[in-house]
Amino acid sequence: MHILILGGTAEARALAECLAHRSDLIVILSLAGRTALPARQPVPVRVGGFGGVKGLADYMRTERVDVLIDVTHPYAGVISANAAHAAQAAGVRLLALRRPSWPSVPGDRWIEVADVAGAVDALGGAPRRVFLAIGRKELAPFMRAPQHYYLIRSVDPVDPPLAVPRAAYVIARGPFSEDHDRALLRAHNIDVVVAKNSGGTGTYGKIAAARLLGLPVIMPARPRPPEVSAVETVEDALAWLDHVCAPCADRGV
Repeated sequence: MHILILGGTAEARALAECLAHRSDLIVILSLAGRTALPARQPVPVRVGGFGGVKGLADYMRTERVDVLIDVTHPYAGVISANAAHAAQAAGVRLLALRRPSWPSVPGDRWIEVADVAGAVDALGGAPRRVFLAIGRKELAPFMRAPQHYYLIRSVDPVDPPLAVPRAAYVIARGPFSEDHDRALLRAHNIDVVVAKNSGGTGTYGKIAAARLLGLPVIMPARPRPPEVSAVETVEDALAWLDHVCAPCADRGV
């Protein structure tokens, strides 16, 4: 069977590692290409977009993909929606592996907003020292609020830099520990964090650090995912795939 994984997350890599040794599968991992130097992967990789729903559907027909597994970032709403429509158009089985959100716990000071634009509004008019950990592709709205100091962390350099008077940049790839992020927030005298509710362990350090320091976290909501078959763990994805593969094995395919 031909498996196409839409990746870019730790779960996608973990799933690919589990499938890499299987002789009954041909596995391709697709990366959007937003990171200049992506981490090495255990299976063959395709880099770049497909050209929307039609492009993805055409690719899956041409490559005879049997199963599409969407393991993209929880905030990659457009990609997930395109995957759902393309799978239906191409007649391909689809599974979404969706990382659960972080739950709020006592001590958290979360300010939940609809989107990144809402996060800019939630900062208010008075100058603040803001840690932006939302990815470099969604920074432009913060130019509407140039009175703040921004500490921006991203995997790749922000080019061009954010057009505001005061900004500092940290180029780093997670995971980030609570101790690391607490030291970072203190070093820059940060008084508010803007972060997505990404889930998982790799980027939770900033949430735990903000809690310990008593800082508010402005958190844009996740986009609403399409209604498709979905699981929350790599183990459940493997079980689902084994169930799908079983009829083929029985037929000797």
